[in-house]
This record gives sequence, structure tokens and C-alpha cells, in this order.
Amino acid sequence: MKALTVVLVFLGIGLVLLVMNHDSGRTFGLDNEGFGHLVYMVPIAGLLGAGILSGRRGDLGTVARQIATWLVIVLALVAAYLYRDDFGRFGARMTAGLLPGTAVVVTGSDGASEVVIHKTLGDHFQTNVTVEGKVLRMLVDTGASSVVLSYEDARTIGLDVASLTYSVTVMTANGRATAAPVRLTEMSIGPIVRRNVRAMVATEGRLDESLLGMTFLSTLGSLQMQTDELRLRD
Repeated sequence: MKALTVVLVFLGIGLVLLVMNHDSGRTFGLDNEGFGHLVYMVPIAGLLGAGILSGRRGDLGTVARQIATWLVIVLALVAAYLYRDDFGRFGARMTAGLLPGTAVVVTGSDGASEVVIHKTLGDHFQTNVTVEGKVLRMLVDTGASSVVLSYEDARTIGLDVASLTYSVTVMTANGRATAAPVRLTEMSIGPIVRRNVRAMVATEGRLDESLLGMTFLSTLGSLQMQTDELRLRD
């Protein structure tokens, strides 16, 4: 009964603090939503510890070790919650390293979602893009005025490449080439989805890798390039 009273008092104090700090939006340096989660996490951990200790057996030394163990567990839970954003960023870096080309969704400092693309060992920003339901590996190229698909990738997503009209002159890493204008029904990177995207298809053998150009990138809310990562916002 005493444990329940302590829990209710703790929750009551937390509620009062949240009400008092409603306008400022922060309590003890945490935003009110985060503080609210913390308020109910600590009593739950405390009740778990009290339940274990209530059935304790052994001498004073054993009891002290049990208390210390639960203190460590509670502190670990609190630390995991407080540093959840840092753990998220660490997980994103691990994912990008283990699965190159994976676009990782993270939460920015202002709470908005961002898609992060990490630089590959070749010093380029490459990522997997879903085009017409098929996953293509594309090179992010802010110098390309349009999304440009390689001949092979265009065939992969179901375009009838043989019937296209290759009438547009483009510059590629392999030199001057001709390309065919097309419209892509849908393409996406993570949660960022665009429909009816203007694109081009390069002639066979002229482009080694498809390019994610400005007809997609210019529709984003922001594109921020850092030393080893590219951040995209819808």
C-alpha cells in the first residue's frame, strides 16, 4: 500500500509540473511530452524493483546487491530514454554502414523527419530509390537537370525502351549521348514519394548508373549536404 501511495504522489507531482509548464513547453530541460513519458516510466520501474525486493531472501549483503542491481536497471532505462535520439543516430550510422545505399529516416532537432543518405566508400551519395515499384540504385546528382535512367534500369521498371524516341542530347560521365523523355508514375526514397516525375532514359550502354536529378530533388523542402551525409526533407 505504501508503494502505491508513493507512485500516486510521484504521478501527482509530475502532473502538476506539466500543468505549470504547459505554456513554456519544457520541464527540467525536457519537452513536456518527453517529461510525461519519464513520469510514468520511473514509478513502473520502482514498482518492479519493490516487487522483487518484497520477496527477497538472504542476509543484508544480498539485499544491498539486489537494491544496487535495480538502481542500475532504473538508471539504464532513464538514460536510454533521455539519449534515445543519440541511439537512433548511432543505429542509423550502423545501418548505413552495413547496408550501403539504405536511406535512413531520422528525427531532426526540430522534431521533423529527415531522410539521411550516407556517402559510400567511392565518395558518392548513392541510394536505393523505388521507381514504379522496383528498387533501383541511383547516384544523387544535383548537376543533372533531370532524373536519368540507364537503359537497363528503364527496362527493369517495365518501360518499352525499344519504342522510345531518343531525341534529347545529354552529357553523361561517358560523354555526349541521346536520351528519351518519359514520365514516371511514382518514385520514392523512404517516406518521400513523388508522382508524375519527368525523367529521361539514356541510350543503351551510355550510362552505367541511373541519376537522381533535379526533377525529383527540386521538389524537396530542403536538401542539406554535409561532409559525409545528405539530408532530405519532404
